[in-house]
Amino acid sequence: VRGGSMAAGWERPPAAAAFTLLLSLGAFVSGLLRETPAAPLRLAALSAGEVHRLITYIFVYEDLISLTCGAIIIWYFAGSFEKNVGTVKHCFLTITFAILSALLYLLLESVVSRVLKVEDAKGFTPVAFALLAVSTTRSQMKSTLFLGARVPVVLLPWFMLCIAWFIPHSSLLSNLCGLLVGEAYGLGYCFCLDFPESVGSKLDRVFPFSLLKRIPGLKYIPGSLAERRAFES
Repeated sequence: VRGGSMAAGWERPPAAAAFTLLLSLGAFVSGLLRETPAAPLRLAALSAGEVHRLITYIFVYEDLISLTCGAIIIWYFAGSFEKNVGTVKHCFLTITFAILSALLYLLLESVVSRVLKVEDAKGFTPVAFALLAVSTTRSQMKSTLFLGARVPVVLLPWFMLCIAWFIPHSSLLSNLCGLLVGEAYGLGYCFCLDFPESVGSKLDRVFPFSLLKRIPGLKYIPGSLAERRAFES
C-alpha cells in the first residue's frame, strides 16, 4: 500500500520543461568534456552567421551553481506555465521570447555597455521573466504574498528582478529585456503571436509533439483547454 500511494503521489514532469532542462544539462556536460563552455549570446557571433545563438544561449551555464539555479527556475516557472497553456504553446512562446529578448538585449547592450559593465546573456532566466510577466499581467488576482508581505501582482516580476541580481552570472540587462517582452505580450501588444487552441490541438498530433507524447515518464499537456481539464480529471 505504501509503494502504491508513493506512485500515486508522484507527478510526471511537463514534457517541454523537462526537455529544456535536459538540453541545458547536455550543453553543460558537453562543455566540461570539451573543456570549452558553450558560448553565450554576442553580437560578433551573430555577425559571423551564428544565428542559432539567438536561441541556444538559454541553455548556456558557466558553472554548477548557475546550472542548479537555472534548473530550479526551469522546473518552477517553465513547468507551471506549460501546465496553463499546453506543451505546444509553451514551446512556441519559449522560442519566441528567447529570440525577442535576445534582440532587445543586443540593441540595448551596445548603449548600456558604454556606461556600465554588462554581463553576457545566458541561461533560461530571461525567458522565465517573460513567462512570469505574462502570467502576472493576465492574472485575475490583485495581490499576492511575497516574502511575507502582500504586494500587487503586477509588481511581482520587478521584485523578482531584484532578487535575480544575486544569481551567479545572471545578466540584469537580459533579465530586464525578458521581463519587458513578457509585459508587452501579456498586455496584448504582441497579439500577432497568439494562435487559437484549435491550431494547438492540430499541432499536438504532428512531429515533434507527437513524439513527445510517447516519451515515458513525461507529462504532455494538450493544447486545448477542454482537453487539459479532461486530462487532469
